Amino acid sequence: MKKLNYLASFLIAALILSSCGGLNQMREDYSTLTFSTTPQVLETHGGEVEYSIEGEIPPDWFREDATVEFTPVLTYEGGETELEAKTYQGSDVEANNMVISQEEGGNIEFNGTFTYEEDMRVATLVMRATASAGDESIELPERDIARGVIATSNLVQVDPKPTAAPDKFQRVTTHEQMADIHYVIERTNVRQSELDQEDIKELETFTKDVEKATNKNFSQITLHGYASPDGPIDLNEKLSTGRRETANEYLDGVISKEVLSEDAAQRIYDGRATTEDWEGFKTLVQESNIQDKDLILRVLNMYSDPEVREKEIKNMAETFEVLAEDILPKLRRTDMTIQIEKEGLSDAEIKNYIYSQPDTIDLETALYAGNELFTNANQKLEAYELAAEIEPNCARAHNNIAYVHLMQGNLDEAEDALERANEIKEGLPFVLNNMGVIALQEGNVEEAKEYFQDATDAGQPVEYNLGIVNIIQGDYEAALNYLQNQDSFNTALAMLLSGDQQDASTMLNQLEDSGMSNYLQAVVAARNNDQEGVFSNLRTAIQMNDELAEMAATDMEFLEYMENETFNSIVE
Repeated sequence: MKKLNYLASFLIAALILSSCGGLNQMREDYSTLTFSTTPQVLETHGGEVEYSIEGEIPPDWFREDATVEFTPVLTYEGGETELEAKTYQGSDVEANNMVISQEEGGNIEFNGTFTYEEDMRVATLVMRATASAGDESIELPERDIARGVIATSNLVQVDPKPTAAPDKFQRVTTHEQMADIHYVIERTNVRQSELDQEDIKELETFTKDVEKATNKNFSQITLHGYASPDGPIDLNEKLSTGRRETANEYLDGVISKEVLSEDAAQRIYDGRATTEDWEGFKTLVQESNIQDKDLILRVLNMYSDPEVREKEIKNMAETFEVLAEDILPKLRRTDMTIQIEKEGLSDAEIKNYIYSQPDTIDLETALYAGNELFTNANQKLEAYELAAEIEPNCARAHNNIAYVHLMQGNLDEAEDALERANEIKEGLPFVLNNMGVIALQEGNVEEAKEYFQDATDAGQPVEYNLGIVNIIQGDYEAALNYLQNQDSFNTALAMLLSGDQQDASTMLNQLEDSGMSNYLQAVVAARNNDQEGVFSNLRTAIQMNDELAEMAATDMEFLEYMENETFNSIVE
């Protein structure tokens, strides 16, 4: 009995030793496994890092009774991120994991994404694994399979463009004064009683004011003579023409020849005559309370011949008497319109009066000064604040106050002004764009995108801003659609991220030199295996901004150069 127990113990020990010995052999031979990643250096796009890992297991490594859990881990200073683990098993293991043949070996795959953090810029992707058989397990050596994360997409310049609301300023404005002269039936002479009417007096005052002013000029004089639609047509033709001419004679005596010469008057004179004013007749009838109004209007609609119209209406004897007394006299007239052009303040006067005589400045002039005349932000702000003082309920004025604050980086003040503008009139494109600018600068990308998409009528600044949003979100094709007509660093970046290195380089060459533009040129050169381009552009970039040296030293775009003495001398 004791002999049998001894034999059993021996067999169990042998089995355990065999198992452990197999796991130890797997650990010793672990270096024969190969791992590769796609891309070779991980990249972040839209704030996410997509990875694909493939491992090749050679024959005779994976024991038939073993189970191995593989865990990809991104390690970096300050932390690590475990990626999705997978478990594989030998052919003798009773479980539901993918089987790896001991005789033939096999392949293992890992695919997924993880959220990028800035500390991951300098990182190592490692593979950790635990092999087990029965109740025994062993840690396999950690394997480095990739280095760092390329974060070129994070170079996007989050510099959204605010929009100022337009002004409606016109330096030369048009003004006009109207009056009319009425005539007795079948007469063309101007009666004194007509010249004593209020509208005539106002016309004369208007004319004299133009003559005295140095910034006003007559631009058009229109005289339109009319005859009422009763009586013979040939007589009415003479009456309408004659009335226009007598009105012209009257105006000749009102407007000074020293101010408006005869030749000049002829150039701006527009004389017309309407033989029978059926349109005026119809309008007055429609506005009247005449008993047979509907019948009269029906006649006008039924007949186009003026003689037939007149005959049919005169057949309404009682009605025609009312027409002759209340309607027709109003049609025997000459309408006079004097139009002038008034030249406003010069740019120099506006800039001066903004401070010295603000009471002389109107809303549109104040907005114009802020939009066009001042380049200094504080002066712009004063002009827009004057506009808001002139018209407190002008959404454009409050928007433009916000515009200056955004240019100065004063987000709280800008937000207050935009809230006021939106209260006055909700949904204005330039206001929505500026609200999007605030959201984007505060890191609320989705909110900013919604604002920008609702503000497309605000023009190119919105397209630029949407370009930024789409770079941040990793949609480079959409970004280029918005940025293609704009020369900017972000346009070049979107081109590079889309794989168009040549156009990116061409765009950068068109821009004014800056540290970032030369830095991105160095990235383009690195992707083109242009060593001299990398070095020369990095030198220039770091000379312009020495903080870029630290960035370049850890930028995985320059992985192939990190052991190069020249590279290290540039970035140290």
